Amino acid sequence: MASLSTIVKAYDVRGLVPDELDEDVARALGCAFAHVVGVADAAVSSSAATAGAAVPTVEAVPGRVVVGHDMRASSPGLSQAFAQGVTGQGGDVVLIGLCSTDGLYFASGSLGAPGAMFTASHNPAGYNGIKLCRAGARPIGQDTGLDDVRRLAARFLQEGPPALPQTHRPGTITEHDVLSEYAAYLRGQVPAAASRRLKVVVDAGNGMAGLTVPAVLGDAAGLPALDVDVVPLYFDLDGTFPNHEANPLVPDNLRDLQAAVVEHGADLGLAFDGDADRCFVVDERGEPVSPSAVTALVAAREIARDRTEGRQPVVIHNVISSRAVPEVVAEHGGRPVRTRVGHSFIKARMAEEQAVFGGEHSAHYYFRDFWFADSGLLAALHVLAALAEQAEPLSRLAAGYERYVGSGEINSTVADVTGRLHAVRDAFAGDGVVLDELDGLTLTHDDPDGAVDWWLNVRPSNTEPLLRLNVEGADRETMERVRDQALAVIRASAF
Repeated sequence: MASLSTIVKAYDVRGLVPDELDEDVARALGCAFAHVVGVADAAVSSSAATAGAAVPTVEAVPGRVVVGHDMRASSPGLSQAFAQGVTGQGGDVVLIGLCSTDGLYFASGSLGAPGAMFTASHNPAGYNGIKLCRAGARPIGQDTGLDDVRRLAARFLQEGPPALPQTHRPGTITEHDVLSEYAAYLRGQVPAAASRRLKVVVDAGNGMAGLTVPAVLGDAAGLPALDVDVVPLYFDLDGTFPNHEANPLVPDNLRDLQAAVVEHGADLGLAFDGDADRCFVVDERGEPVSPSAVTALVAAREIARDRTEGRQPVVIHNVISSRAVPEVVAEHGGRPVRTRVGHSFIKARMAEEQAVFGGEHSAHYYFRDFWFADSGLLAALHVLAALAEQAEPLSRLAAGYERYVGSGEINSTVADVTGRLHAVRDAFAGDGVVLDELDGLTLTHDDPDGAVDWWLNVRPSNTEPLLRLNVEGADRETMERVRDQALAVIRASAF
């Protein structure tokens, strides 16, 4: 059995089943989670603290946890074991069964309960994991409770969890299907006002979008179907991923969708990852639309629908989003706010700013009116609505938001991460280059008129000796020149 330090990452739990993550580990994590989020029985929490288990002080929340899972074969057993861990500490559990990660966030927000989603997202079939949140879908990361869960679970695995006093009852487990409520809520966020019928190819990748897309776009949840013809690809729920990995960030995994869009003469294509919290878009030519362009498009719509009097709408974007994002936000009367890469950073800043929307390069899209959590399908509804409300093809609509040429993220394994960062800074210093270190190293160069010439960001990995490079330029020639120069410096002392 692997150490919990191996599988508890910065933002979630992820490991091979059963070598790293099995039902005993899931049960211990459930016990620990109950204490960290404050749903455990007060007597058992006191007992654990007396036993030296370092139970953290938490705010009082309703004594229940909502638990969902994806379509992987190991997910039902792991989620049941986790639920047993919670109830063994006196907390109640609401099992919502098969769901997407944003479906779990919906349940956490609407029920006002902490949540646990069993999924390994886009990882291969042998993996599973857990995404955890506090009540109202508030994120839990390494610095906001996940490390407490890890330490407490490790102790419970070694010594056993504290037992409930005989005078106290274990928690209860109830079941509640939230799919129809989730679908109705998403549809209510983007009212249908289409002026034309669309054809869309959807690649669910055998993941949870195979359940949620028919409910939200069609009539599977008892709602009237949208004015959309859906061509389904790989809607069968199958955690072995027989067709391709459910990771649309990898270009090869978009090939089937791109071909199907062209073959069927569709207006666009949508691809989802395994737990359906991310959505990737391709246009009518089968060409990918960058997540930054989707961020800008949705941001403009969310700014327009914001009705908060006396307050300028705020949109969050991370340091490697296209420069087009803050430009579009400002042009539509919003205030762009830049953050570090990572969902815990963007969610925290969204809550702090009461931001209407936030987007990341990884195709995570966050909404104020979705408890500041991310929903790929809610972003997809915005894209469909924006396209249906006008006559232009998606390629032309997206062109207004794709103003620059990006390199995409390029990883390099290096011997001296800090030394290579300093070398990049020195190589590009001077000549009007502006430096900031919000997340790694960002260098920006504008032309004499103040327009963007190029920018680059180099960030170290949290877990590996890697540097991640992103470059954007006013044109392809500029981007490629800066990209190649930066890579030559970064890889000068590679392993």
